[in-house]
Amino acid sequence: MYEKGRVRLPYRQLEDWTKAMPAELREMKQAEAEALFRRIGITFAVYGEGGDPDRLIPFDMFPRVFTAREWARLERGIKQRARALNAFLADVYGRGEIVRAGRIPGRLVYRNAAYEKSVVGFTPPKGVYSHVVGIDLVRTGPEEFFVLEDNCRTPSGVSYMLENREIMMRMFPELFRENRIEPVDSYPEKLRRTLASVAPVKCQGDPTVVLLTPGHFNSAYYEHSFLADLMGVELVEGADLFVEGDFLYMRTTEGPKRVDVIYRRIDDAYIDPLCFRPDSMLGVPGLMDVYRSGGVTICSAPGAGVADDKAVYTFVPEMVRFYLGEEPLLNNVPTWQCGRDEDRKHVLANLPELVVKEVHGSGGYGMLVGPKSSREQIEAFRGRIEADPDNYIAQPTLALSTTPTFVNEGIAPRHVDLRPYCLVGERVELVPGGLTRVALTEGSLVVNSSQGGGVKDTWVLAE
Repeated sequence: MYEKGRVRLPYRQLEDWTKAMPAELREMKQAEAEALFRRIGITFAVYGEGGDPDRLIPFDMFPRVFTAREWARLERGIKQRARALNAFLADVYGRGEIVRAGRIPGRLVYRNAAYEKSVVGFTPPKGVYSHVVGIDLVRTGPEEFFVLEDNCRTPSGVSYMLENREIMMRMFPELFRENRIEPVDSYPEKLRRTLASVAPVKCQGDPTVVLLTPGHFNSAYYEHSFLADLMGVELVEGADLFVEGDFLYMRTTEGPKRVDVIYRRIDDAYIDPLCFRPDSMLGVPGLMDVYRSGGVTICSAPGAGVADDKAVYTFVPEMVRFYLGEEPLLNNVPTWQCGRDEDRKHVLANLPELVVKEVHGSGGYGMLVGPKSSREQIEAFRGRIEADPDNYIAQPTLALSTTPTFVNEGIAPRHVDLRPYCLVGERVELVPGGLTRVALTEGSLVVNSSQGGGVKDTWVLAE
């Protein structure tokens, strides 16, 4: 909020708002927000801790604000990255030109657990593999943004982007009268249009789109049902679908109905027990045969996860240059791959200053934040790296930007990141905003909800 002792321009309108809000009113509004979240049913699950796993994600009422100029720059960089990631996927499931050219080691691609040999040589409709690309960004200065990681499979959290806005508009309508804020409520329609635009070659007429969920025990089930409802499509589980001949059908009260596009929110391993895990009860037997024959489109494509592996991440700027012939508009965080001898020596010599992550880790788990860790934790991680160096990358601890956040004492700075959602179909587009996650613990760099993080509304000011 502050820049060289002055309130940054995007936040000036909010300075008066915060001064005019006494502690009692703030506490009342916070309780109102929590009641709304609970009534709507927005919870997330933390497994393995016993008791009721469903919790509310803490909601901070102080929005994060971007100017139109800042957003325009981010939007160009996000779209560029999404195009490059999709070009990479099309390449490595085809001729593998980037590997042949020596721009990325073949072992990182073809020995990757996320690389699906069952779709080698198959090109999905419109050549799109990742239809919803969630790109996690951090800011380190007025003009400096870095990409922390890419999410090319089933990035979650978009329901919070939409509900955070809805609740802020309900509680503080005067803020939206006084500030020209770009809307985000077109996301479900844009998502449905994206999914329909990649209908398979055998589709006749308007495509039938469904959202495939693992079921109500899944941590993101609320989001699945929320998005299906807003898109006006059926929410289905594996048992609701079946294969007959070259097509996929949905069971309905009026009889079987053909399905053309699946927005799947289950992992690759569970999609089809005949192709992947034979014990899966979540998928549809024979689905992959229908997919490969052009009878149905699966969004995002099986195998898309090889593009968001944390070891592959280090090569995304090279993908931008190789496939698009452009310089990257968004920078990666400098990254050391522990599988390389020189990188590993550097990492092991500097563990107390670095952040170390498992290449397949997520949710803030499987990582070491050196400056915040004990000597015992650091030495334990040293042993893990030495035992399996290919499984780890390391990055410097960045001076992440902070945004004003309501805390018990009033307003205080807390670290944040941002996840915009880029839709890739016939066109590449995104709504002006995203999910801002905030580390509510003072000094913490971990924003994940499973690790105590919260969420904020994200504003992009209109010009």
